[in-house]
This record gives sequence, C-alpha cells and structure tokens, in this order.
Amino acid sequence: MSPTRPIAAPRGPATFLTAARRAHELESLAGGAAVDVRVVGGGVTGAGAALDAATRGLTVALLERRDLANGTSRFSSKLVHGGLRYLASGEVGLAYQSARERDLLARVTAPHLTHAIAQLLPSFGRAPSKADLLLATGIRAGDALRATAGTSGRLLPRARRLSPSAARLLVPGVRAAGLRGALLAWDGQLEDDAALVVALARTAAAYGARILTRCEVQRITGSGAAVRDTLTGAPFELRARHVINATGVWAGELVDRVQLRPSRGSHLLVRAERLSHPRAMLLAPLAGHFGRFAFAVPRSDGLVLIGLTDEPFDGEQIPDEPEVPAGDQLFLLDAIATVLARPLSAADVVGRFAGLRPLLASGGATADLSRRHAVLEDPATGAVTVVGGKLTIYRRMAQDAVDAIAARPGVQAGACRTHRLQLVGAPTPGAPTRNDVPPRLRRRYGTEAHEIAALAAGRPHLLEPAVPGAGVLGVELLAAVQREGALSAADVLDRRTRLGLVPEWREAALAAAERACDGQLSGGRRPAQGRAASICAASE
Repeated sequence: MSPTRPIAAPRGPATFLTAARRAHELESLAGGAAVDVRVVGGGVTGAGAALDAATRGLTVALLERRDLANGTSRFSSKLVHGGLRYLASGEVGLAYQSARERDLLARVTAPHLTHAIAQLLPSFGRAPSKADLLLATGIRAGDALRATAGTSGRLLPRARRLSPSAARLLVPGVRAAGLRGALLAWDGQLEDDAALVVALARTAAAYGARILTRCEVQRITGSGAAVRDTLTGAPFELRARHVINATGVWAGELVDRVQLRPSRGSHLLVRAERLSHPRAMLLAPLAGHFGRFAFAVPRSDGLVLIGLTDEPFDGEQIPDEPEVPAGDQLFLLDAIATVLARPLSAADVVGRFAGLRPLLASGGATADLSRRHAVLEDPATGAVTVVGGKLTIYRRMAQDAVDAIAARPGVQAGACRTHRLQLVGAPTPGAPTRNDVPPRLRRRYGTEAHEIAALAAGRPHLLEPAVPGAGVLGVELLAAVQREGALSAADVLDRRTRLGLVPEWREAALAAAERACDGQLSGGRRPAQGRAASICAASE
C-alpha cells in the first residue's frame, strides 16, 4: 500500500457506541482485564490518542468522567486554522504544523466535516493603512504556507482583492461608508467540533478501543487507576500498563506537576438574518493587537458565531461550562460593530458559550502565550500528559503522546497511521456523492447519511426539523443514542445535535430527546429492567 493512500473509514455496527456496549466493556475491565494504554479524557485530544494507540496494535481504554466532548472540545470556534496568527508572532514552525494538519483534516481524516470558508477583511479610508498592508502581507504569506503544506488551490483558493460591491455581495452587513474594498482569503471550518470527537471515538472503537463515558478516574497509579462509575457510584481498579492524561485544563487534577494558565474564549450566537445572511466570515482587526481579530462566522444552522476573546481564567475551580461574562459580550459586540453597517445589541444574542484553552504557564498575557503543545512524563506514575495546542493540531498532539509510550522498553507498537486514516463517515476519494438524502445529513454523517435517513422508515416526520427553524432532524436524535454513545437527553442536545447552543431550541427539543433515549421516538419499547436503559431517560 502506498504511504500516501488513505486507509478507508470503518463502517457498520463495530463503530456503534451504545449503552449496552459500554456496560459490557465496563464489566470486562472492572473484572480485571488489563489494557496497554488507558487514556483519560474524552475530548478531541483524548479521542485522537485512543485512535492512534489502537491503530498501532495496542489495547486501549478511554475513560471520560462525563460525556464525549463535554469540555473545551465543544466550545471552540469550529475553525480549522492554517496558522496565520502564528506567522504574525514569528512561530513559523507552529504555523506550518497547523497548515499541514488542516490539510490532513480536509483531504483525508474528515472531509465530510471540514470545508473551506471565505474570510473577508474589509479596508476603509482613502488609502491603505500600515496595518492593512501588514495584514495583506501576512495573508499572502499564509497562501505560501498553504501551498507548502500541500493544500491545492482548488481546496483553498488563493487570496485576492475585492471591490466594495463584491465585498457587500458576500457580506451584505458590512459597513458601506468608507469601504475601499476587501481582501478575500480562505481557511477551514468544521461542521461541528463535537461531531469530530464522536467520529474519532467511533473510529477508535472499530479498532478495538473501549470508549467508557461516565467513568471518573480518581487517582493514577503506576499500574493503573482508581475509577468510579458515576452512573452507579461503584468503584473499581483499572489495570493499565501506560497512561495518557488528556484532560486539558483539568490535567493538573491528576498530575500535580502540570502547570497551566487557562485562557477563556467567549463566543456569541446571533441569527444570520440579523447580518443579512453573510456567505463569508467577516474579520474585524482589534485595535492595538496586530494579528488578532474579532470575527463573525456563518454556520450551517442559520446562526452566525461571533468571537473571540482571549482572557485569563483565574477561578480556583475549573467549571465544565464556563460562563460568558457581560464584559466579554460587550467587548465582542463593540469589536464587530467597527465593520458592520448596523451594530448588534445584547437583544440580538440568542446563545453564548465559552471554552477554556489549556495553555502552558509562562509569563505575559494569555493572548500572547504560545499555542505549542507539550508532552510531559510524570516520574512518579509514568503518566504521559499532553497539554497546550489547539483543536487543529489534535492529531499531532495525540501522535506525540503515543510516540512517548511506544518508545518505552517492551512496548510493541506499530508506526503512527492516523495521517492516512479516514474517520467514520469520510468518503472514499473519487466515490460518487449520494444526493437522495437531506443536505444536513450529508454534512454531518458523510457516507452514513443514507443510513441515518433510513432510520425514519415509515415515520417521515423524523426527516423534519425536531425544532422549527433549527435544522436538526428527528433522525439525528435517534442516531445520537443508537450510534454515538449518548446516554442522556443532555448528551443528545448539548453534544450531538448541538441544539443546546440556543436555550430556546434546547427547551423545545427536550421532550423529544428524552423520548429518543427512552426508545419511544423510534417506536421501540424501553426494557422493563436494566441500568443502561434507565439512565437514558435522565437529563443532566
């Protein structure tokens, strides 16, 4: 097999994450079965590490105390950055790594979840300012980086100048007064960050990894870990030869020597019609912060995401769901208003969320800290902790963590394969696209879209939106439970369909999500007994 030829995505029941599968695998591990690698953390890095290790021939158990993508990995900007910001700060190596990983995601790993998005950087005034010229130079350097990383111009076109009228065709809401034109560039966008995590976990499961949510690791030891099943409260000892700590901003809870400075990134959601349905991401340079922008990103669900702050998080306790402070919301609305014809107000915000970045501690403001990642080995327990980085380079972070274990004496592990491996749903290059299913299902499920649509057989209402105006179809609630490891209505709403991003949508869909967990939405009957069935009806 050619080293550049993709390894086809696994398909079928071997990829399904269900309550019954979890119960069976948990019973085996609690009964004393040992694994080569225990991964702690069910975010994008942890799921990536589980997949990497499993595809090298190692036995793997991934333990997550809550749900897949419960933390930072569902609160990103959903962008696959090429590293332009790192060029501005002189981190050329990190910028290249970002561009290379973006290329792999878009071409090999998850082309169904990754697509190109246009970026519009407007220019105002009679003549270009010094900042305009520097930014244009940086964006063109990003073009050169794209080419060096192997990304074709067909996938991500080269940057070019637009006239004021052309700019307003793409982003009708941009301010017309003083608009001299705009620079149009391209980057990557994920359909959904949590969907990427689920695809990684399902693919890892197909290669034999045990994916165990609701399992809290309370203590790491040299031979394994003390674990508690949070559904039952039952403790057990998990035997594992090696440990990867991929818990992000919570890494220091398990390994004392890990020193982090979490940074909060706040995001707002507004309805697309409020910005006249933009077809490109609108960038607003932040005064006094060269290379940093506020942005308004159109999404496929009829919303526009506005971000991004970069503020230090100083709380003593790391929350699962950080709040968006009023100051962050005001900052974002004011920043994006500098390039809008009509400013937004707090009344336009229909949803908000914040994520915490696990940045390595060092001096200076968090906005200036490097996004480089690090692999740290704990001399007391041998645990490998991987921290820092960002979503775009999750695959490389996972590879480096597993490399550290593979290099140990006595470990029989093959070479990393994830740079060639397609995730569940990824289409085979050159294969025809099926157009007989709703476009939303194709975007989220790729080659599985027709199977998801088939869940509505005899129940056509399941191919209609679960909530008017939200876009999420009824069959997606079923797929979340039957394939994607959702154990509660909160899993379905907040980390599978993402209806929870808008509180109004979440409330409207709650009863349907509970019925999906209960087996009623599909016409099935909930078993009279069995813990796995009973937990599904409970909302967090």
